[in-house]
Amino acid sequence: MTKLALSDEILMAVDKPSRYIGHEINMVEKDPSSVDIRYAMCFPDVYEIGMSYLGIQILYDMFNRREDTYCERVYCPWPDLDKVMREERIPLFSLETQSPIRQFDFLGITIQYEMCYTNILQVIDLSGIPLLSADRTEEDPIVIGGGPCTYNPEPIADFFDIIYIGEGEESYDALFTLYKTYKNSNMPRREFLYRAALIPGIYVPSLYEVSYNADGTIEAVTPIPYSADSKVFASDPVEESTDKADPKQDVCTLIPPARIRKVVVKNFEDAPYPVKPVVPYLRATQDRVVLEVMRGCIRGCRFCQAGMIYRPTRQKPVSLVESYVDTMLQNTGYDEISISSLSTSDYEGLPELMDFLVDKIDKEHIQVSLPSLRVDAFSLDVMKKVQDIHKVSLTFAPEAGTQRLRDVINKGLTEEVILNGVTQAFAGGWNKVKLYFMMGLPTETEEDVEGIPELCEKISEVYFDTVPKDQRAGSLSITASASYFVPKPFTPFQWAPMLDRETYVAHAYHVKEHFRKMRNTKRMKFAYHDQDISLIEGIYARGDRRLSALVLEVYRQGGIFDAWTEFFSMQRYTDAMEKLGIDQEFYLTRPRDVAEVLPWDHLDCGVTKQFLIREWERAQQGIRTKNCREQCSGCGAACFSEGPCPAMN
Repeated sequence: MTKLALSDEILMAVDKPSRYIGHEINMVEKDPSSVDIRYAMCFPDVYEIGMSYLGIQILYDMFNRREDTYCERVYCPWPDLDKVMREERIPLFSLETQSPIRQFDFLGITIQYEMCYTNILQVIDLSGIPLLSADRTEEDPIVIGGGPCTYNPEPIADFFDIIYIGEGEESYDALFTLYKTYKNSNMPRREFLYRAALIPGIYVPSLYEVSYNADGTIEAVTPIPYSADSKVFASDPVEESTDKADPKQDVCTLIPPARIRKVVVKNFEDAPYPVKPVVPYLRATQDRVVLEVMRGCIRGCRFCQAGMIYRPTRQKPVSLVESYVDTMLQNTGYDEISISSLSTSDYEGLPELMDFLVDKIDKEHIQVSLPSLRVDAFSLDVMKKVQDIHKVSLTFAPEAGTQRLRDVINKGLTEEVILNGVTQAFAGGWNKVKLYFMMGLPTETEEDVEGIPELCEKISEVYFDTVPKDQRAGSLSITASASYFVPKPFTPFQWAPMLDRETYVAHAYHVKEHFRKMRNTKRMKFAYHDQDISLIEGIYARGDRRLSALVLEVYRQGGIFDAWTEFFSMQRYTDAMEKLGIDQEFYLTRPRDVAEVLPWDHLDCGVTKQFLIREWERAQQGIRTKNCREQCSGCGAACFSEGPCPAMN
């Protein structure tokens, strides 16, 4: 057995020591000396959160299928161990071999959420790697980031050597091939980065110069060509090169592309999938078999970044998904299955798959979790089958309290559909309902926020009108929660001002007071999300490269685990912004013109800016856009396929 990096004394003193020992079921074991590439895969949060992320399981499985690569995992040490590691000078280590991360060729970090940015610095720092990419040498690992926040990586651009934009299954083979050439030659690190920048989906932030206008907005993002002497860089703008990462190419001609387009898996059916996932010793957030049935979404909600950046929609055949079930249940010992997608109701094979899973429920007593279902007759019938004995809460997301605002955000969910759905649910035996809303959406009025408790009241009236007293199993419970709307890149709302803190809090209090006026108020609960964390998320979400200084300053002042309310400090951020002269309103509440150069305009997710502008204009007029199966809206995602967008097939 591999010698543990932490002593027994330390493990016994920290919370949940099983986070740090590895050797879980299905953990991959290789001889590190027998491979060419060692890759440390990191999720910048605590172990049980990171172990629940399907993307890491997919890449872990895919990389370890290669004979020349050993992929190991690393997560953020909890603050108690963080303190010990700093005091005892213990370097951050991998779970598989307990090796220091600095010994690896790559440190790959999944950038899932803006509030994990300080945790990224925690990982790099504890690994003994210079925080700034400009300070790294040939002796340091290549620090590479992937995940949804890479669609605007500018606030953390100074900390990454490479940003991978798109789906990991597509371009890593080319990157690894290039790296082996670099590792076994005299190629300088800088030249490797230039050659990597020519691989589809690879963005190297240090190879681009950002200039600013007098008002603080961006003037241009310009690629920097490799200079003839390989030591300094030319500054004049140049044409984009069409050359690929050819190791024989003259370094004088290496020019990064002016725009970096994401990469997507076109043959989704043949993409690798982890049918033998690592099973943690302690309970993870998602402690079950996960079946990914679809990528992308046809709905076109204007607030939803995932619905835009993961286009086009692709589905897996039911037969393939079914083949995963028995194998994964046997390989893991789990007795619960979760279906994963952005909108499971839109998976065309769902009826057939559910017949298969319901048979499993009856014969093998497994459980099935069904997230992302619309409230309609079919979905309720499915939920009745999988929750026949113990009916958990019925959960759905109207997002807005009035039909006017739901049309603005293109939710495609009418009040009639909502009330018909809960009518059928109450008739089927459900008496607990959870509803998710957002406050601060573009064009929101007082009437819109008052619509939240009023919609809950209508739902309660449906219950008492349709369910006879003698058939009511327990008491009705309606729980509504509201989050602070944060505009995100590559959505039609990327130009929208974010609601200021005082107005958001005032709206939240107003909603709470309005709930008290409802006739069935005792049956209802209302909660709203922390406004300060959402404000910082909003600053980072649409921020530019100058915010790297903010991340660094907050980290140096002790900021880690900012996504956790018990560790987050708004004062720490306020002090740092004041010290650095950062204007919150510039990033949050100011209106943005569609002609403004945005920090992410040199990146390309496939959805065109023209489409997003058109949707922004339609939103302000309250005009809905049909979903992709009803009518193609010409978003641009068809560029990833040879024929029409797969969502139309």
